[in-house]
Parts: sequence; structure tokens; C-alpha cells
Amino acid sequence: MSAGDKAHRGTIHVETCELISKAAHPCDQFILRFKSPKIASACTAGSFIHIQCAAALPMRRPMSVMRCSADEGWIEVLFKIAGTGCAALAAQPVGAELSVLGPIGNGFCVSAEHRHTLLLGGGVGIPPMIFLAETLLRLVRPPALVIMGSEVPFPFPPAKASLPLPGIDDGGANNNANNNMGAAMPLLEQWNIPSRLTSLREFDGCFRGFVTDLARIWLTALSEEVLTDVAIFACGPTAMLRAAADLAATLELPCQVSLEEFMACGVGGCAGCAVRTLEPEGPAMRRVCVDGPVFDARAVDWEALPA
Repeated sequence: MSAGDKAHRGTIHVETCELISKAAHPCDQFILRFKSPKIASACTAGSFIHIQCAAALPMRRPMSVMRCSADEGWIEVLFKIAGTGCAALAAQPVGAELSVLGPIGNGFCVSAEHRHTLLLGGGVGIPPMIFLAETLLRLVRPPALVIMGSEVPFPFPPAKASLPLPGIDDGGANNNANNNMGAAMPLLEQWNIPSRLTSLREFDGCFRGFVTDLARIWLTALSEEVLTDVAIFACGPTAMLRAAADLAATLELPCQVSLEEFMACGVGGCAGCAVRTLEPEGPAMRRVCVDGPVFDARAVDWEALPA
């Protein structure tokens, strides 16, 4: 057993969780809420669960936690049907009980020295950013900006942004004429956290481009004094994460990324999710499930990851 394995001993719970609510959204997207007191008490932004989607499917599926309440004992996940496992999970009725492992992995680490945080979520990378935004809000350090991107309709009705963003709203970055300040996530608007939505599709109010395109516009409009206090946090497809890492490196900003990899056991035993990292002592192989999923962007060997 490695030191990394020992660090996770006793931190992962096996819990039979009741499905207490289910909401369906366009393009086979679902938000499920589970009664899960043990897991909810230990979840941090960036951690995930490993869930058995149906009794007939022994292999579990990893899913990021989108929200949780330790006080009320529940966790929420957002997913899109992309196979038999997710389809079986989406078909579960409210009241069903499912076996869940969690929380698993190392989440995002927020330093007090960075007063301005930029959160980037693409597709299935949106849930951890919502969790992180809520975490920062509770720490009385809400994000300066959350940018979310999707090529399918968002799993919420976009709201018209009410929180102005210098450099974006006054610089012509919003290229959708139907909404001068762009589209935002309603929940983040309620929390008084600025957000913007992006897509390559013609979704009303969304910036047409990648999340990193809009992030670059916002970052380069900041004063040098403010820019030095910015930290980037990102979760999404590998290409998006690499673009975020490149942007952060160009502007000499710290950046943490939550990697996506196929997983079998989900608890570090099979090493099927291992990725190559660049450590001070030389290259190493790290398991995304328990050594990650969050890594310093500078430590990831991006050339070794699939395109």
C-alpha cells in the first residue's frame, strides 16, 4: 500500500442512498438528489462519488458532486445519458435505494492569497464549478466570475445577467445582440455571483466561443494589480483544460484543473485512470481517482494525454 492509499483510508464511505428527487432536462440530462448523510458530511468541491446505477450493473459510474448539504444530509449530481449505466440511473424512481461510494479524491484547494477566482466549467465539468462557487460563497470569498460552456442546452433556463463585468460588457465581448449583458446561471445570480454562458451553438444570450475565449477577454481587461491576485479553477474536456492551462501559463497565473478519465474501481486499486505528471523529482504516474482528480495545471504532462 502506498502513502497515497493510506491517506485515503477511512475517508471513503459506502452508503445505501435513497433517491429523494429527480429532474429531467433537455438532451437527456438529469439532476438527482440522494439522501446521503455520511457522504454529504465529508464532500468537498471537486470530489466525486462512485455509484451503482442498477442492481444488474455491478460496475459503478463516477460522478462529480454538484451540490451537497451536510446539515440536511443530501448530495446532488448532474449527468447526461451516455450509455447503459447512465440510462439505468436515469430510469430509477424516486424512493429507489442505490449503493454509493464517496466522497473520493482530492478537491480544489483555495488559497487566501488569491482574492479573485475565475471558475471555468465545460459540459460535464459544470457541476464541480457550482459546488466550488457555493463553497467560496460560504467562505465569504465569492468568485469574481464563473464561465460555463455547453454544446447542448444548459440544464437550467438561462437568466439575463444583471451583474456587470467590466472588460466583457463594455468591451464588445458579448456577441449576441439579443442580450446586451449576456446569459447567466439563475442560481449564481441569486447568490450574487457574476456568471456568463458560452457555446458554439446559437443559444440566446450566450457568448459564441469557448469558455477560455471569454476568460481571456476578461483577464486581459483587468488591471495588473488585480490580475496578480487571480487564480483559475477549471473542469471539463481535456482540450478545454489544456487551453485553460495554456492561458494561465501565458498570464503567469496559478491554475487547478479537474481531470476526466475512464475509471474502473474508482478507489486507486486498478490504476486504470493513471496520468503522467511532471514532478520536481521527475515524471510520475498519478491516479486521477485518488491522487486527483484535481491537479496543479503545471504538473500535468499535457502532451501525454489523448488529444
